[in-house]
Amino acid sequence: MSALLDVTELVKEYTPGGVLRAGHHTVRAVNGVSLAIARGETLGLVGESGSGKSTLGRAILHLDAPTSGRVTFDGVALATLKAADLRRMRRRMQVIFQDTGGALNPRRTVGDAISEGLHIHHLLPRAGIPERVAALLTEVGLDPAFASRYPHELSGGQRQRIGIARALAVEPEFIVCDEPVSALDVSIQAQVLNLLVTLRERRGLAYLFIAHDLAVVRHVAHRIAVMYLGTIVEIGTADAVIRQPRHPYTQALISAVPDPDPDRQRTRIVLEGEPSSPTGTAAGCPFAARCGHPQRDARCMSERPVLRPLGTQEVACHHAR
Repeated sequence: MSALLDVTELVKEYTPGGVLRAGHHTVRAVNGVSLAIARGETLGLVGESGSGKSTLGRAILHLDAPTSGRVTFDGVALATLKAADLRRMRRRMQVIFQDTGGALNPRRTVGDAISEGLHIHHLLPRAGIPERVAALLTEVGLDPAFASRYPHELSGGQRQRIGIARALAVEPEFIVCDEPVSALDVSIQAQVLNLLVTLRERRGLAYLFIAHDLAVVRHVAHRIAVMYLGTIVEIGTADAVIRQPRHPYTQALISAVPDPDPDRQRTRIVLEGEPSSPTGTAAGCPFAARCGHPQRDARCMSERPVLRPLGTQEVACHHAR
C-alpha cells in the first residue's frame, strides 16, 4: 500500500502563558514524531493522557501549526500551501472529536451541522443538500428525521454518529478519530467502532485512531503506535504489539488490559515515579525514571534511544529484546 500520509520529525512546542519568562521553559508536546499511514489503513495511537496524542493529531491536520517537521498528504507538503489551498486540502482530511456535546453548536440543528462542510466547499447546489444530509444520516444508522433535531435532544452515541456524518459529508480520504468512543458507554462504544470499521471498508478511508484504551484500539487498528511524552516508543502490527510488546511502557499498558480468559491473567505492571520533563531537553530515555526493566543502566539516563527494528516492530529502547 502506498502512503497517503507521511509525517517526518514533527515537533510541536508550547510556551506556558504564551510568553517565555525567566524560569519558564517551552513544553515540547510532540517531540520528533515520524509515521506513515497508507490508504485504507487504520493506525492506532495509544498512550496515557498527556502523552501528546491529540496534539499530534491537530498538528498533522495543521489545526495547530507544527513548530518544525513535515506533514505530506498525498505527496503535498501542507506547510507549503497558502491558506485557501490548505482549506481545500482539508476537505480530504477530517476529524471526529471526543467531546460529542462540545463539538456541535447547540443553536444549530443536526442538518445544519452535517451540511456545513457542503456549503463551505460548494459541493452541492442548495436544493440537493437535504437529500445528501438524509443519505448521510442513514449511512451512520440514524433516521433522516434527526436532521431537524438539536444536539441536546440526542444521546451521546447519537451525537457521535452526527459527528461521523459531518466528517463524511465532504468525502474525505483521511480522518483523525480523536478518542471517538472514550466518553460513551461500553455497549455504545462497540456499535460506533463497528460503524467506523464498516465505513472504512466501504469508503476506503484511512484513520489515525487516537485512544488511551488498547482494548478499543486492537479491534479497529491494522498497526499500533505507542506514544510516551511526545515520542513514539513502539510501532508495529496490532497483533504483534498486543501479543509481544517490546517496550517496557507498552508492556505496562498491555498488562492493564483485562484478559477474558481466566487462565491467562496478566501480572499488572504498576508504573512508579514521575515522568521526565516535557521540555524535550532532558538527556536519556524519557521513560527511564519510571522504567522497571532489569537492565536499566547509566546509558538509559544519558542517551536517548531511537526507534530501531526489532522483530516485526520498531522499538525505542536500548535493552528491548
